[in-house]
Amino acid sequence: MSDLLSTGSSALLAFQRALSTVGHNVANASTPGYSRQRVALEARVGHNAAAGNIGAGVDVAKLERLADGLVFGRQVDSSGEMGRLGQLSSLSTRLDKVVSDPTSGLAKPWSEFFAAAEGVTAEPTSLSARNQLLASANQLASRWSSMDRQMEQLDLEVNDRMKTQVAAANQISSEIATLNRDIAAAGRNASPDLLDQRALRVDELAQLVGAETVKQDDGSLNVFTTGGQPLVLGEKAMTLGTMPDPYRADRLQLSLQNASGGSMRLPATSVSGEVGGLIEFRERVLDPARAELGRLATAFAGEFNDTQRGGVDYNGTAGSDMFGLPPPRIDRHANNTGTATITAGIGDMGALKGNDLVLRFEGGGWSATRPGTGEAVPMTGSGTAADPLRVDGVELVVAGTPATGDRFSLRPTAGVAGGMKVLLDDPATIAAAAPLETSADAGNIGTASPGTSRITDPAAFAGFGGATIDFIDAGSYTIDGAGPFTHVAGTPISGNGWSLELKGTPAAGDQFTLSKTPPRSSDNGNALEMAGLDERDILVDGTLDLSAGLSQFTGRTGSAARHAELTLEAQSAIHSQVTAERESISGVNLDEEAANLLRYQQAYQAAAQVIATADTLFQSLLGAVRR
Repeated sequence: MSDLLSTGSSALLAFQRALSTVGHNVANASTPGYSRQRVALEARVGHNAAAGNIGAGVDVAKLERLADGLVFGRQVDSSGEMGRLGQLSSLSTRLDKVVSDPTSGLAKPWSEFFAAAEGVTAEPTSLSARNQLLASANQLASRWSSMDRQMEQLDLEVNDRMKTQVAAANQISSEIATLNRDIAAAGRNASPDLLDQRALRVDELAQLVGAETVKQDDGSLNVFTTGGQPLVLGEKAMTLGTMPDPYRADRLQLSLQNASGGSMRLPATSVSGEVGGLIEFRERVLDPARAELGRLATAFAGEFNDTQRGGVDYNGTAGSDMFGLPPPRIDRHANNTGTATITAGIGDMGALKGNDLVLRFEGGGWSATRPGTGEAVPMTGSGTAADPLRVDGVELVVAGTPATGDRFSLRPTAGVAGGMKVLLDDPATIAAAAPLETSADAGNIGTASPGTSRITDPAAFAGFGGATIDFIDAGSYTIDGAGPFTHVAGTPISGNGWSLELKGTPAAGDQFTLSKTPPRSSDNGNALEMAGLDERDILVDGTLDLSAGLSQFTGRTGSAARHAELTLEAQSAIHSQVTAERESISGVNLDEEAANLLRYQQAYQAAAQVIATADTLFQSLLGAVRR
């Protein structure tokens, strides 16, 4: 009788626990990070009797949390990648819209500017055509500046997002450390719900900065960044932070507080997640795009100004620069101890790459490297005004005394476009005319004819009153009787502040008379040079024209955005597979739980009936004894 009662009561308690667990599963079917729980039952050891072994009922062996550690690890890795690629794709797409959208990109004002230049070519004396060119120049400069400012805003947004995400990561790390403490204190009896809460926070942390976990013997989890930097060690949470770039106080870098309370900089490769995506976008997409935008602006403005200076304006004076640009930016490292300062200028447009460089003084000399990779970049010169340092098309003059170990950041073109402005406001100052009017003597017998003329020295050209070139033979000539000078086909003839190209081959006795182009000239020789500037090969050592360079810039930006988008789509598919695998193991299936509910309810009722039967038998026995 007692055996029957004990068996029924053990079953009643076991199925009551099972019903509670099913109810807990149903209640948390939509709870993020919840893992399904299951009651594991085991039979009690029976005892021997005369009739044989008699069972003793059932016990709850343990409460199981249905979760797979390998799937959890894959989910954490995937969450880190989703966070990284989500930020990279979103910001890259926004940058692509800045560059390629008709309302914000360069294409429309670019084409309008050169159309206006062709208008001056067609009507060099037209005040309306000249005003249109100035208006188009202002619109183009404004668009260049606007694009750079929008890129700068993206840069500042990266800073703000980094601070926000780092603060969130620190909060989550602290919560993981607290959960580690509670789980370790509970030992083998740790609640599955605590384990779920910790797993959910590890996944959230991975989304922010990436995470890798190592389980400890006491049940706690140590959490590290993908680069191996500790975030949580048992009950202790490390603190992530941000610190100013040593070259640029306006740019933040990721840091980690060390054991002594100080902060050390974390390299970009040490984190993943959203913070890693922000840093990757800034370093691999935004910075190169901003530098290339500045390189195109530098090439365009420099070449157009050079063309302007080569002609004469409507007043008959040498042309002056139309566009103004800031010089390449030099920033000294915060820990420099020397007094050296560096000024920079563009020396060779064809060699200008626009990539950022780090200049370092060591062993009595200067060296240049690429930031991030440390790749050495060839550099020549001594740094004096007579012999400047030359690297990637930039010339550098050093003043003061550098100390060993001093470093400077060189940004040749980044941010330059933001400072572009139009210097001219008078349409008469557009130098549309060639500086020289050249006539060939009627008795010339060679095939040479006057070509392009340019001003090479405005001060000297101001006193030019005319000149006569006499050819002694095809290879030598005199200028106003001075000489002879050697003539090489294709090489301009140079005089006092001017140069002249000849087409064809001169013969002995040929003569050319030069005079200064007068004011209000209808000549369009220099305007033709301006209108054809977009097709002139001046980039990449004279192998790429400006229009092609602009197209490549737009294409690269779009390609980066598309690549990030496709990679995100691929990772989303992988993440969905991992999520589905986790749900197949840990997710709550309401149909299955409903079936379990009915099954355990029936078992519970049956156990109650066993107890009722035992009670009836016991009462019958008592009644028999009373009689």
